[in-house]
Amino acid sequence: MSSLLRLIRRLLLWSMLLLALFAVAGGWWLWQDYQRFAETPVEFGAEELMLEIKPGDSFRRVLRELRRLGIRQGHDLYWEALAFDMEVTSRLKVGEYNITHGITPRRLLYKLEQGLVVQHRFTLVEGWTFRQLREALAKETALAQTLAGLGDGEVMARLGEPGQHPEGLFLPETYLYTRGVEDIALLRRAREAMRRALEEVWAARQEGLPIDTPYQALILASLIEKETGVPHERDEIAGVFVRRLRLGMRLQTDPTIIYGLGDAYTGRIRTVDLRTDTPYNTYTRDGLTPTPIAMPGRAALEAAVNPKPGETLYFVSKGDGSHHFSRSLREHNRAVDRYIRGRNVEVRP
Repeated sequence: MSSLLRLIRRLLLWSMLLLALFAVAGGWWLWQDYQRFAETPVEFGAEELMLEIKPGDSFRRVLRELRRLGIRQGHDLYWEALAFDMEVTSRLKVGEYNITHGITPRRLLYKLEQGLVVQHRFTLVEGWTFRQLREALAKETALAQTLAGLGDGEVMARLGEPGQHPEGLFLPETYLYTRGVEDIALLRRAREAMRRALEEVWAARQEGLPIDTPYQALILASLIEKETGVPHERDEIAGVFVRRLRLGMRLQTDPTIIYGLGDAYTGRIRTVDLRTDTPYNTYTRDGLTPTPIAMPGRAALEAAVNPKPGETLYFVSKGDGSHHFSRSLREHNRAVDRYIRGRNVEVRP
C-alpha cells in the first residue's frame, strides 16, 4: 500500500511539473505572440483609414471603431493589454487620426496617446474681402460652424470688438487646425496675427509718411494689395500712392470703385461708375478710403510703410499683371492709349 501511495505521489508530482512546464511554455508562447502582434503592421483594404475619437470615448469604443474600419488582427485582449501597458486608456486625445499602411498597433496607440491628430489647413488668401473669408470658412466641414446667421457686426462683437468694421483685420496666411475647432477661434487667430504684423511693420516705418496711424497703414496696404498683379511692384505702387497723398492728388484707384459699388458692380467699370460718389470712390473723394477694402498680406503692409522712392504718379495695367508707371499725365495718357485702347503708340517719359 505504501508503495502505491508513493507511486501516486510521484505521478501527481510529475503531473504538476508537466502542467507547470506547459503553463510556462504556454505563457512564453502567448508573450511572444503578443509581442508579434504589437510590432506587426495592421492590415486593411483602403489606402488609409481615418479614426475619429470624440469626447467621452472609451478605449473599448475606439477598438470597436477600429474593427468597423476593417482592422481584424489581434484579439481584443491583446489590444486592451497593450493600451493598458502604454497607459493609453487614460490618455486618449480627442481628434482625427489617419491610419496608414505599415503602422503597427504599438505605433497606432502611441499616436492616440500623444494626440498626433490630423491637421487641417485653411488658407486666407491675400486680397480677400471679409465676405469672401466668411464664405470660405462656411465651407470648411471640419470646423464647428457657429457663425451662420450672424451679421458682420455680431461676429466682431463675439471677437470682443463691437462696432469695429471687419474689413482688412485678418492676416492672410495658412492656418492649421484640428476637427471640431470653432470657426470663431480660427478668426480670432487671424485677427491676432494681423494685429501683431501691423504693430511690427508700423514700428519699422519710414519717417515722413503722409499717414498717421497703423489703421491708415492698413487701409493703404489694402489698396496696394488690390492693385498688385506681380509681387515686385508692391513697393512701387505704394510709392505712387504716397506721393499722391503728399501732393493732395486723389488716388483714383479702380478697386475702390468696385468695393464702394458692392452688389451693384456689373463686372466692368463704366464711366457712370467713376462718377458715382460713394465713401470709397477715390475718383470723387480725397485721401484714403474710410476702411480697408480687402485683407492685405504682410508684403503689402511692409510696402505701405516703406514705399519705393521715385517720381512716378500714375500707373496703368499692361494686361499681363504688370503695370507701366509714368511720371507725367502726358506719358500716362499715351500708356492708356497703348495698353487699354490698343493703339500703336510709343510711350515716352
